[in-house]
Amino acid sequence: MKYTVVMLFLLQSLFAALTFNSNDQHESRILKSFDIDSSFLNDKVLARTIKKYKVSHRKKTFFKSMDEAYLYIPIIKDILTQSKIPSEFLFLAMAESNFAIKAYSQKRASGLWQFMPNTAKIHGLKIDSYVDERRDVIKSTKAAATYLNKLHKKFGKWYLAAMAYNCGEGRLQRAIKRAKSDDIKKLLDPKKAYIPKETRLYVRKILTLAILGSDERYLIRNRYAYILNRSNAYSIASISVQSGERLSRVAKSINLPTKELIKYNHHLKYDFVPPYGKNYTIYIPYDKLSAFKKYYKPKPLSNIYVVHTVKKGDNLSKIGSKYRISYKKIMDFNHLKSSRLSLKQRLIIPVNTPPLTSDALYVVRRGDTLSSIARNFQISIKDLKRMNELASSRIKIGAKLHVYD
Repeated sequence: MKYTVVMLFLLQSLFAALTFNSNDQHESRILKSFDIDSSFLNDKVLARTIKKYKVSHRKKTFFKSMDEAYLYIPIIKDILTQSKIPSEFLFLAMAESNFAIKAYSQKRASGLWQFMPNTAKIHGLKIDSYVDERRDVIKSTKAAATYLNKLHKKFGKWYLAAMAYNCGEGRLQRAIKRAKSDDIKKLLDPKKAYIPKETRLYVRKILTLAILGSDERYLIRNRYAYILNRSNAYSIASISVQSGERLSRVAKSINLPTKELIKYNHHLKYDFVPPYGKNYTIYIPYDKLSAFKKYYKPKPLSNIYVVHTVKKGDNLSKIGSKYRISYKKIMDFNHLKSSRLSLKQRLIIPVNTPPLTSDALYVVRRGDTLSSIARNFQISIKDLKRMNELASSRIKIGAKLHVYD
């Protein structure tokens, strides 16, 4: 009996030691992917952060975020890998937004990667009356990958790229200059405060999320093993539809509720794609791709939907005259209970004649001006004149203008 007890004790000790070593190796690998030495595992703040996420309400939030992001995780990882960025940077997005596609901060940052408007536009993301591509999972992840590679090239280490992503390139450059070092332990010194407290906690949060989110035993122990399986296959397919297309028509062609299709396309501000250009990319469930190829047929649209922003002097009658539509139809379409409008109010206008032909030409109608056409298609008057080689702003009814480069 005594011999059996001793053997059990030795086996338990051995198993605990193996588990400890295995965990230690896993955590060291995560740190290495960020160019951080394994000795940083001794950081007390990091240890406390990991413990909090294992035992507090943060554990529930962590698993909820992982669960809701199952659609996007495979494709985010793939984009990062193709961009030669450690896949663990997936958890930078989690730290930024909790994987909430529609996340919006007080500083006007939005989307999974919390891009500010200017940074988003610099990296090719469109923000206008029709779309906010910061909420486009694929386009925003590609933009984030481009930005992170730029930061890595500038600072030389992945943990520095993560810091710069949070506090800004200039702030980090000044911090490194003050510290006379880019060593993570020096930069995170709370007494010297080389970088903001938010960024010091941010780095440890990313490491914590990466350690827990890629720990198979931890996920299995908490009955979330299915997250690992979901992460192995794509769930989203990219498709191209004609400008002005309504999501409801696409949804019907693939036998999917419109509300479900909208969930895949949070970058669209309305239930139709932008009316400019020839085509626009939207997303559908991957298992609906064959149905789309078989049943979706582009056809001439009876309406193109444009967004009109109310300005001083506007009323429903004037707006209706501008777009050749009755004011009552505008009221019905926008569910207006009265004809009173407010400045900067946005109205969806169903235009009876599609403004774009197949080769992206707009046919000038009575009442049109170069200014109104430029405004409707979200381009500058200067670009409109350049594309059409116009020497002046005078245009004739029936003239065909290029409105898309």
